[in-house]
Amino acid sequence: MHEERNGPLALQTIVLTAAAMLAFAANSLLCRLALQRGAIDPASFASIRLVSGAITLAAIVRFRTERSSPGHADWLAAAMLFAYVALFSFAYLTLPAGTGALILFGAVQLTMFIVGLRSGEMFGAIAWLGLALAVAGLVYLVSPGVAAPPLLGAASMAVAGVAWGVYSLRGRGVLDPLAATAANFARAAPLALVLSLLSVANAYANAAGVVLAIASGALTSGLGYVIWYAALSRLSAMRAATVQLSVPLIAAFGGVAFLSEAITPRLAAASAAILGGIALVLTSRQKKPR
Repeated sequence: MHEERNGPLALQTIVLTAAAMLAFAANSLLCRLALQRGAIDPASFASIRLVSGAITLAAIVRFRTERSSPGHADWLAAAMLFAYVALFSFAYLTLPAGTGALILFGAVQLTMFIVGLRSGEMFGAIAWLGLALAVAGLVYLVSPGVAAPPLLGAASMAVAGVAWGVYSLRGRGVLDPLAATAANFARAAPLALVLSLLSVANAYANAAGVVLAIASGALTSGLGYVIWYAALSRLSAMRAATVQLSVPLIAAFGGVAFLSEAITPRLAAASAAILGGIALVLTSRQKKPR
């Protein structure tokens, strides 16, 4: 397994990883559309997102032909999934999209790199160069909006990033990604419902907000996280962290396609830097863990 994670990536791993990044970016767009247009409150969005994801995944597990167990109950993964979904939703009430993405994925990378280094992963010079190039491209992309973000929103997004990093790392050893993700959603959904009960005085939602939350939970979260867990078994911590730098970039192009935003020279230059850096990390041959 270490050779798989540290050697050149197979086509299947690349396809799974790319599909997961597209799902993450789509999820970000759905959340921004729902919250920034006042279609739903963040607690209700988080609850509907997790419940709809749990129902979808449970149905798929129930009716698939092969039967297998997700293994032991991973309550830590479920708690991290809930924390990420809830804090992500609340943070985007006050943070600009670019600033929020920078804080989120900075925290994700820091978490996964620290764990990777502590577990003995050794990163080569080319991988570090690729990481630096990708980070520089991301900072350049969002720099116009980076300025003294609200403290509460920034702290919420940073903790959400740590939670997502831990959740991702918990998935690197699962044998059945679908069953494991379904179980995580099933355990996280009741936590979200408790949050909604505590926030019922501030709850509101219209039809558009509910539809966006269901799409986020059933499709871009539930199925997207299954794909991500499948890819994680073949990725080192550094690779898993670095590829997620592509999500803000994909979301930016999603804004161009769906929100009528313009393609700027800055976006084009940042795209080249981020994708080039990711390519260096993914194609580099890393040393085996000690």
